[in-house]
Amino acid sequence: MTTINPTAAKRATQAIPSIPCDAEGPVFREPWEAQAFAMTLALYDRGLFAWPEWAAILGDEIKKAQAAGDPDTGETYYRHWLNALERIVAEKGVTDAKTLARYHDAWDHAADRTPHGKPIELKPEDFE
Repeated sequence: MTTINPTAAKRATQAIPSIPCDAEGPVFREPWEAQAFAMTLALYDRGLFAWPEWAAILGDEIKKAQAAGDPDTGETYYRHWLNALERIVAEKGVTDAKTLARYHDAWDHAADRTPHGKPIELKPEDFE
């Protein structure tokens, strides 16, 4: 389970008004969305970026998706969020696009071999 600091989440929702929220704070459709949100908060808290910079990159990712035909129903919001997260860590030199692609492919491989309902675990062969 992902634990999100409520104070940090409130600061994020004030800085980025497009974050899907209810009366209690951010809402997520899937666990990975909460995890991506929490990772973003952690990187912000470590000073990797400022909220205006994050908002600009997220906005750019949403615009690119809309131009490519994204229906903008809100269901894909955290896919754009994840794209923005991957982009900012690459731009800031935390990692590079090649490493991100390598892990993306490894996770796909691990998910393909994992039975439904079981936890996905990365193994060395997932990177081959």
